[in-house]
Amino acid sequence: MINYIYTCIFLAFLVISCSSKKTEIEETKMVLKYPETKKINQIDNYFGTSISDPYRWLEDDRSEETENWVANQNEVTFSYLEQIPFRAKLKERLKELWNYPKYSAPFKKGNKFYFYKNDGLQNQSVLFTQDNLESEPSIFLDPNTLKEDGTAALGSTSFSKNGNYFAYAINDAGSDWQTIYIKNVITGEVLKDELKWAKFTGMAWKGEGFYYSKYDVPEEGKEFSTSNEYHKVYYHKLNTNQSDDELVFWQKDYPKRYMFAETSEDENYLFINVQEGISGSQLYFKDLRTQNDFVALNSNFKNDHYYIDNEGDNAFIYTNYKAPNYRLVKVNLSNYYKGKNKDENEWKDFIVEHPKEVLEQVSFVGNVIIAKYMKDAHNVVYTIDESGKRNKQIELPTIGSVNGFDGTKSDSTTYYSFTSYTYPSTIFSYNITTGVSKVYRNSEINFNSDMYETSQVFYKSKDGTEIPMFLTRKKGIKMDGTNPVYLYGYGGFNISLNPGFRITMLPWLENGGIFAVANLRGGGEYGEKWHKQGMLLKKQNVFDDFIAASEFLIEENYTSKEKLAIAGGSNGGLLVGACMTQRPDLFQVALPAVGVLDMLRYHKFTVGWGWAVEYGSSDDSTHFNNLIEYSPLHNIEKDEVYPATLVTTADHDDRVVPAHSFKFISELQAKHKGESPVLIRVDVNAGHGAGKPTEKVIEEWADIWSFTLYNMNEEY
Repeated sequence: MINYIYTCIFLAFLVISCSSKKTEIEETKMVLKYPETKKINQIDNYFGTSISDPYRWLEDDRSEETENWVANQNEVTFSYLEQIPFRAKLKERLKELWNYPKYSAPFKKGNKFYFYKNDGLQNQSVLFTQDNLESEPSIFLDPNTLKEDGTAALGSTSFSKNGNYFAYAINDAGSDWQTIYIKNVITGEVLKDELKWAKFTGMAWKGEGFYYSKYDVPEEGKEFSTSNEYHKVYYHKLNTNQSDDELVFWQKDYPKRYMFAETSEDENYLFINVQEGISGSQLYFKDLRTQNDFVALNSNFKNDHYYIDNEGDNAFIYTNYKAPNYRLVKVNLSNYYKGKNKDENEWKDFIVEHPKEVLEQVSFVGNVIIAKYMKDAHNVVYTIDESGKRNKQIELPTIGSVNGFDGTKSDSTTYYSFTSYTYPSTIFSYNITTGVSKVYRNSEINFNSDMYETSQVFYKSKDGTEIPMFLTRKKGIKMDGTNPVYLYGYGGFNISLNPGFRITMLPWLENGGIFAVANLRGGGEYGEKWHKQGMLLKKQNVFDDFIAASEFLIEENYTSKEKLAIAGGSNGGLLVGACMTQRPDLFQVALPAVGVLDMLRYHKFTVGWGWAVEYGSSDDSTHFNNLIEYSPLHNIEKDEVYPATLVTTADHDDRVVPAHSFKFISELQAKHKGESPVLIRVDVNAGHGAGKPTEKVIEEWADIWSFTLYNMNEEY
């Protein structure tokens, strides 16, 4: 942050330099000219209400006209960004911070160990193998060699039970579409098998093959926008053509459902998790030792149900049925074939629901059961005894997040990673026999955590609900209302924002900024009840929570309106879009990333139909009346003064198609009255975010921080 306290000798110079800086920014705003965006006469009628959609043509993201529009917008945006004096310095600092080795926790498959490693600035992490944890590792699979620009990313992976084969999916240029390949672990040979048009899939092994999910081949030219329908589960046998794959499960009367396959560790059972949207599922199973058909374990899609493990014919199911904070139940599968206890009301608790902690994960590893819970948006971990009761708590370094505890029932050691906002990801080993955790690998980042602190505060939303928020900052910062704050939120799809170390945040924190994360309703921080309070007709609660977080930060003198930036991606992009249109007076900078911004048409593209369980659909009059009230695209007012806005998206985003961002920025540029810039940054050969090359991530964050600081009249 700018230091305005200098000696008298330099005071006159400071006034001159600040004045010239202000003039430079004002001149930028005055001369900024947005590209002309064509309007068409498109009027839609929703239950008697006429809605204009003049930028409908931008939904065709592969047309030459749209591509020219993108090029013109990018030219304006990057011309603006290039004149920010500290942009290059920020990029170099990010590269410097990023350049250290990063490791995953090791895991064992067959008789070998594996781990992921990124040397520092590699675009994609590399998968290594070793005979034991003390032996010299060697490269097993390097995605960086697949494409020169690093845009080929490793997606889903799966080893056969004996560890002799490795199935892996490759995402190209950020798309959700995947191509599956198979590697012989013994010989190192990549088989001729090539499985195309897979999406939202794992690879569930059975014998000499595996089950996977795919869609039919999409229409040429519409691969990244057309609605994806009829998800199907196939069985692929090694060394055969994809055209010979066996169709195992689909529901021809329900084109808009997801199908996910999983096999039990003993490969006796196949489970199919069927979902109509992002939440709620129906679980089917089949005994692969018999000719029996699939049987449904539960009757509807009102709750979540996931297979975890089994002991013989007894399956352990993770569910929020009659348990908003989730529980683990034990189900006898053979009884279903016998016609007995075919009702989820007959399920028996194994790990009962906890009233104040949300059960997040259960692992059966070695001879113990490890249960990870969420308490006030951070993790606590317990071992569970044979009766399902808590045995002991696994001590963690501080308030933070845990991932791992994977393995098989024959393992004696398991591994997990721990991280928090000021605690770089550290890998621990856990001895199952002794119950002792030890540091296996410390982070090598050059970061002094002693200089920073994280606190958790609780504030009241509009309706009085208490909302938790994490605040990370340098120690000793004065709360005088002058601190730049980057406020991040999500608030949807039962997704929780837990503490985690982010390299991208370090330049902000080093520069005196505060990083705030609000745990809004709609997420999963307090279970399914918390989720339901921020979905469908209650979605406005989420925006109220975020606005209340902003007001709290200002009232408590953490910051001021002139120093407050709001940010979020995907559903969080919707959050930012809704809040900046509802309260444009409250924020200095708005950063909606890959956002769902057209709430009337989101369900018409790729897998957007799956979000109707969260948002509701404009095809229904009740939900239309709700959606139109907050849809960011439809609530931009003419001659309103909006915050400085940098919309970010990517040309290969086939989850939240870039048309959302294209139409939103077009409307904003046409109606915005203020001098603050409203720009769009369109990444090329990138997608929704997962697997984005390191180089592209660094460039994007250098631009985000440059834009944000510059429009707060801050320096770096």
